[in-house]
Amino acid sequence: MAELEGSTPLGLIELAKRTNNKQTLEIAEVLNETNEIIGDMVFVEANQQTSHVGTLRTVLPTGTWRKINGGVSGEASQSEKVIAGIGMLESYSNVDKSLVDLAPDKAMFRWGEDRAFVEGMGQTLADTMLSGDVSADPEKFNGLQTRYPSTTIGGSNNVILSETDDTGNVYSSIYIVQWGINKVHMIYPKGHQTVGIEVKDLGEQTDVEVDSTLHQSSKYHQVYRTHFKFWGGLFVHDPRCVKRIANVDTTDDYSSVTEIEVALIKALNLLPYGGVGAKIYCNPKIKSFLEIRAQSKTNVNLAITNAFGGPITSFWGYPIRRWDSITNTEDGIA
Repeated sequence: MAELEGSTPLGLIELAKRTNNKQTLEIAEVLNETNEIIGDMVFVEANQQTSHVGTLRTVLPTGTWRKINGGVSGEASQSEKVIAGIGMLESYSNVDKSLVDLAPDKAMFRWGEDRAFVEGMGQTLADTMLSGDVSADPEKFNGLQTRYPSTTIGGSNNVILSETDDTGNVYSSIYIVQWGINKVHMIYPKGHQTVGIEVKDLGEQTDVEVDSTLHQSSKYHQVYRTHFKFWGGLFVHDPRCVKRIANVDTTDDYSSVTEIEVALIKALNLLPYGGVGAKIYCNPKIKSFLEIRAQSKTNVNLAITNAFGGPITSFWGYPIRRWDSITNTEDGIA
């Protein structure tokens, strides 16, 4: 199903290009390159500065079969109001002034050092996308694991079990997300000119090192400081567009076992809109299992193809992405 006309979903890179801000684009490119899920995300401007108010459709109108001269009963769709918060992620980069002054290209050297901070912030964003929990950390937003913790709370159509045995903490999960404006998307503050990304060169600063033994500031050196800030939140417009395959046993090599494939088939067939925009996410160990299975000549579900950016693994044509935040030590769920 196509998106609404005039509202084509955009990723972070495309939005950053529209800001005509070189620093915003550079940061977006680093986030995109170093974390696959960030590259897939669709970003939408929120309708408020620190949150987004939207609706979650719960009941669809069904329509009425009408005969000639017969009437049609009035009906309306049902929805519930949802408010999604926008979190604020910040970091400061301090680069020793002496190192910068020795560099032939000072701006390039500073950016090379700053890049590590942007990469780290991207990993923090990916971690929050998975396990963010506002009940424990109100400054964050709820991640997918928090929203879909079990078949009871997340719903049996959203959480599919790879294995029914729930003993031990040797499990992982696979997530399927349908990105789109009316599906699942990220949000950034209303009216924000650089799509939630802020970077400010604070210039030369004095860095103060506190001596814990003397309980006073005792060491100083000059640094070039950069302030980074990212505003973002997650909005699930249609819960049907998220599936979690839980209880994926990490102790099995899956060389001939197809539990994951069976669970993927079940989950993909539950997606709305014909599965348009869906991506499959798993950690490196599970991705390796799937790629080993893809090498089997008898396997018709998995495939590895080569594109401009390198090999792409897919299941039924849906790309499989690496999400390092997903662990191999999850507790089994019922």
